[in-house]
Amino acid sequence: MESASPMIYLQAAGGGFEFVFLLLGMLIIFFFIVERPRQRRLKAHQEMINNVKRGDTVVTSGGIVGKVTKVFDEKGEVKVEIAENVRITVMRATLADVRGKNEPVPANDTKAS
Repeated sequence: MESASPMIYLQAAGGGFEFVFLLLGMLIIFFFIVERPRQRRLKAHQEMINNVKRGDTVVTSGGIVGKVTKVFDEKGEVKVEIAENVRITVMRATLADVRGKNEPVPANDTKAS
């Protein structure tokens, strides 16, 4: 018994053009639902990293929280104080979050009524 070719199935399903339009529609929907928001988040994160300055509180991708003491623009590095008189140098690309100088850290506890 011979197997039917894929073109026969496409013709039985309504033709090749409808399949192509359906595929293109799915790709356009994928772009607007997934790819576009990802690009916006990436752009906002890059802008946040580029605007880091001395005195900002930062969180690295490894979870280290510290205060920026020096910014090396040409190297793409920042010096972060993680404890009193303990400073480390990290790459700007490893910064996950930049909090302002006086921004409070959000607490996870709730008030009892």
